[in-house]
Amino acid sequence: MKTDEQPTITGYDRRMYAIMNRREAGPLYATAARRRAVVVTHIVLTAAGIACWLYSVLGDERWATFGILGVLLPWCVATGAINGATRGLLELRARALDERQRAEKNRVAARAQYVMMWLLLAATVCTGVAGFAGVEIEGLIFPVLFSVFVVHWLMPLWLAGLMAADDLPDEDLPDDDLSDQALPREV
Repeated sequence: MKTDEQPTITGYDRRMYAIMNRREAGPLYATAARRRAVVVTHIVLTAAGIACWLYSVLGDERWATFGILGVLLPWCVATGAINGATRGLLELRARALDERQRAEKNRVAARAQYVMMWLLLAATVCTGVAGFAGVEIEGLIFPVLFSVFVVHWLMPLWLAGLMAADDLPDEDLPDDDLSDQALPREV
């Protein structure tokens, strides 16, 4: 394959681009303060979902299953708001992103890796200190590892939401839709 060829944008890429760039929920994330509130809400809902899931699996608590169902819809709305604020930065394929978006995606991934490194170090130190203090940590290993896994999975989304810039006024927005004239056709 030639290196100067542009990647082919598929119908799926066009649909996902259109979904991620819808502006109906724009007031939810129009300002940095609102985006921070959405990200914090998402983190709280994620923690509640993790706790309910762990209670339902490890604690055999029936109420926790209903707690998961109660958290799921607001969690999905918050996820959609963050994806809307970032214009699908983490959800779109690289071929549907321009150079600036790809660079931003790389910055988010690098920062998420850095933050996770420190979180993993903190979890390791806390586990070691608890072990040396005589605390029985065998029962905590799975919940802590599962929680760290979920945080690792969602950290890029949270950081992208926090790092997103304010939207431009409508008259200043570039015509960046994936139109037939701008991109190669599906093969």
